[in-house]
Amino acid sequence: MPDSPGQSRWRPRPLAATAAGLAAALALGAAAMPAAHAAPDAHDGRGKGGHHGRTVDLQVLAINDFHGQLEPPTGSSGRVVHEHPDGSTEEITAGGAEYLASALREARRGERHSVTVAPGDVVGASPLLSGLFHDEPTIEAMNALGMDVVGVGNHEFDEGGAELRRLQRGGCHPVDGCYDEGRTFEGADFPILAANVVDERTGEPFMKPYTVHTTRGVKVGFIGVTLEGTPDIVSAEGVKGLKFLDEAETINKYTRELRRRGVNAVIALIHEGGYPASSAYNHDCDASGGGLSGPVVDIAARTDAGVDALVTGHTHQPYVCTLPDPAGNERLVTSAASHGRLFTELDMRYDRRTKDIVRASVTGTNRVVHRDRPKARDLTRLISSWQELAAPVAGRPVGWISEDITADRTLPETPLGDLVADAQLAYARAQDPGTVLALMNPGGIRADLTYAASGDEGDGVVTYAEGYTVQPFANTVNVVSLTGAQLLDVLREQVSGANAAAPKVLQVSEGLTYTLDLTRSGAERVVADSVRLHGEPLEAARGYRVAVNSFLAGGGDGFPTLAGGTDPLVGGDDLAALEGYLAAVSSPSAPLDAPAADRITVVR
Repeated sequence: MPDSPGQSRWRPRPLAATAAGLAAALALGAAAMPAAHAAPDAHDGRGKGGHHGRTVDLQVLAINDFHGQLEPPTGSSGRVVHEHPDGSTEEITAGGAEYLASALREARRGERHSVTVAPGDVVGASPLLSGLFHDEPTIEAMNALGMDVVGVGNHEFDEGGAELRRLQRGGCHPVDGCYDEGRTFEGADFPILAANVVDERTGEPFMKPYTVHTTRGVKVGFIGVTLEGTPDIVSAEGVKGLKFLDEAETINKYTRELRRRGVNAVIALIHEGGYPASSAYNHDCDASGGGLSGPVVDIAARTDAGVDALVTGHTHQPYVCTLPDPAGNERLVTSAASHGRLFTELDMRYDRRTKDIVRASVTGTNRVVHRDRPKARDLTRLISSWQELAAPVAGRPVGWISEDITADRTLPETPLGDLVADAQLAYARAQDPGTVLALMNPGGIRADLTYAASGDEGDGVVTYAEGYTVQPFANTVNVVSLTGAQLLDVLREQVSGANAAAPKVLQVSEGLTYTLDLTRSGAERVVADSVRLHGEPLEAARGYRVAVNSFLAGGGDGFPTLAGGTDPLVGGDDLAALEGYLAAVSSPSAPLDAPAADRITVVR
């Protein structure tokens, strides 16, 4: 998601001993575009490898923010919103690597010039099936489904630069070794680009900044960048020794270099995004009046007009919009939500004489990865082999729930956010009885807990794999001392400073209540005199023991005041804290109800 809560979780392997409707898709899979950028009908022959005098058709297929979602994602993470012509909406289940592979292969059929790309967060914050094995399964899945080029995102750095290089080059994990006897991880078949990531000491690129992809004489340069603010949302260890440069300035530098090499067709893969006016994947972005907001708007305005399209990510939003380039011409900016639920199909014409993309020909469509299509058999085999290795730990029950406990991060407070914060408070109190409060960053909660059974678990059973998917980062639960004044500053930092444009509302444990007034601006949106801890107002000079995860304790996600906490106590694993809490408060005969999510009063 937009915010990264720390390092990806991994576990020493207790498994080492075993180591081992097309019609619906066409009807619902196209994003509306304005007339100048209308998506071609699937049967009109456009974008099917045709020649048009000196131009040829070029197809670019894009996914973003896949996050190791090999199995079909559950809950809200596995649905997309479809908008009907009358304005009503419906939700469609989507995603899963087996279906994504089939959808991409179907889209490529008949294409002479096709490239498949992703602008970051292909790995990291992954469910257990991939995360337990340091995301090797996802890299193998990307190889199998035909990925050609990937740009880095912030989550590619969750386990540090050396691990990212291993995913590119291959080789067994330096600690866990190889996961299957006689089988060595081969690495990515595609280049992973990191143009704006440089060695802090030498200033040299950390990884390859760009690549030129050639298909039958059609040459296209791809430049990959991640958000400049990556160090603010990744653990310090994950980005140690690295410097992150301005996105647009970096793209412009390498666009000029590509031109000098005779490559005029350029597409930027940018792990930074925007927010459309509607969450519907097929909403007409340019006709809505709201258009697109967020960091990518500024980046697009400063990115060289020679870049023909911006394929973006990070915000997990679906959009196909146009934004003006520095020359004032419209340019397509796209994002395909997350988790492989959608892919973007961009069609364009490449001029063989100018060696450039004809800008006016570029169109884009977000298409749904429906689950009523056939599965790709090779992906099924690959996933099954990793499931067999993960089975000894994945299916272990850790709790029981009576209903879905959700984490919809479009809301300031969520039931699952309350549950996780309460779990961390309970854990911290066992280590330090003086702990009075727990705060949890919303980006550290990666999925819902769903009541419906998946696999053989049974309705209402929370498995280790499901808990892992919720909290995959291997953070520790720490305790620090903050004064009442500092605690108020932390609450204000949710909606000011680094979080002014895109607030990050912390999930709070039982006992803390306050009002968030969204009609105000900046820090004043937190109503200071409304803050109560167990019914009492905060005392500015009094010290309070507060539990936070290790990512927040380091000031992550734009909370510098938390980094100033004193008398730190470093605790244990945050997933273990959740497991222990679920064991204490739930059972097969008394499953846990969803918390009420009534601790923060929101005024709109």
